[in-house]
Amino acid sequence: MFRFALLSQFAAVALAAIGPSTNLYLANQVIGPDGFNRSAVLAGQDANSLSFPGPVIQGNKGSTFNINAIDALTDTTMLRATSIHWHGLLQAGSAWADGPAGVTQCPIVPGNSFQYEFSVPNQAGTFWYHSHYSSQYCDGLRGAIVVYDPNDPHSSLYDTDNEDTIITIADWYHTVAPEAGLVPTPDSTLINGKGRYAGGPTVPLAAIVVQPNRRYRFRLTIIEVDGTNVQPLTVDSIQIFAGQRYSFVLNANQAISNYWIRANPNVGTTGYDGGLNSAILRYVGAANEDPTTTEDTSTAPLAETSLHPLTNAAAPGIAGVGMADVNLNLDILFDFASLKFQVNGATFAEPSVPVLLQILSGASTAQDLLPSGSVYVLPKNKVVEISMPGGSTGSPHPIHLHGHTFSVVRASGSSDYNYVDPVQRDVVSIGQASDNVTIRFTTDNSGPWIMHCHIDWHLVLGLSVVFAEDTPTIASSNPPAAWSQLCPAYDSFGPGL
Repeated sequence: MFRFALLSQFAAVALAAIGPSTNLYLANQVIGPDGFNRSAVLAGQDANSLSFPGPVIQGNKGSTFNINAIDALTDTTMLRATSIHWHGLLQAGSAWADGPAGVTQCPIVPGNSFQYEFSVPNQAGTFWYHSHYSSQYCDGLRGAIVVYDPNDPHSSLYDTDNEDTIITIADWYHTVAPEAGLVPTPDSTLINGKGRYAGGPTVPLAAIVVQPNRRYRFRLTIIEVDGTNVQPLTVDSIQIFAGQRYSFVLNANQAISNYWIRANPNVGTTGYDGGLNSAILRYVGAANEDPTTTEDTSTAPLAETSLHPLTNAAAPGIAGVGMADVNLNLDILFDFASLKFQVNGATFAEPSVPVLLQILSGASTAQDLLPSGSVYVLPKNKVVEISMPGGSTGSPHPIHLHGHTFSVVRASGSSDYNYVDPVQRDVVSIGQASDNVTIRFTTDNSGPWIMHCHIDWHLVLGLSVVFAEDTPTIASSNPPAAWSQLCPAYDSFGPGL
């Protein structure tokens, strides 16, 4: 069997993995992943190895990552400054390296570099990196991160787990992000960086090649969710939202042939005619051609409420709605007058001084911190329960919290509360109007942590808040000297970045 890592990062590649210490060179290059050529924002280990998505970064549980991000972006039709977020990695003691511009750092300017350093003492699984500067990652700056556990409790379930067992799914746009409009419709779906668009050429699709009678971990027995091991769950289809990850085991026990891998988007061109929204599962020995298999009806789709952690399953705190130390309700709406999202009446606008720098400079209360109304100060070592009613414009919104894995005590599509063994993850869909998705976490990781919709267009329109967690400890932190130079360099570079 194969262990596959499935990421919805918007797109991985069968290239040699890099890391945990490496350069990450960022530059522009024209690519045509679906047959339509356009300039994009790409990553590589150097100028000669740029790829879309970027190279897989790997390490082991306990590794320290040292990643030197080099900004060589020159295309003025897109953003040229940048910042990198290491999605799902908790950044305990290294909030300065988390990456979101305006929250933990100022962007890196063209011609400069910045070294991110962080450790993963207690994490393993499937993660990813992407630009966290405005909508830049929609132009291509993203890639997979895999943290291996030498003592993986699921290792007996699969035979193969490497950079070839990564599947990524991406929306792709033919127009550069700064010119695409408020919430553009994707032109194609890419699987492992390849796809086709309606009316476009019949370009080759991604092929995932497997050997018969082996078990592959394709990060469809689900064994990991957003970096958390779960009790094995067998399904025949997975609904995945932007930013989420799943590892599943595929038993390659079918006849040697080609089989469709299909990912229908919830917006844009749906269906599979002509190989749209598709890739190929190809057994060794099968012909190099598109499959002829027909679509099956899913009879065992994934239900989020069926996912349960392998260990430490209980949600923190006293079981019961509203029984946490801190209870917050976040109402999301879209203001059609301003064409902006609001959370509890406030629109998040990236501050000129990052929240982390504000706290280091003496700000400590919600009244002091900017953007006004969007920063919530949380005390240390308390259980926080957050409820988020669904159904606002653009639903369902996939909400991502930095700095934490949280327990989903009420999932979308369910009215039940589970404090005993709810799924733990870092991105959750808050569903439709009938939903009131509720999460819990403990404030045991000091830092300013952004929580936002992972549809980047919605984030740019203000669908975000920041939790300033344990401000006294943040105020005593000591980012490296190079971090302190990011804002002066950005401020002096001038507009248009």
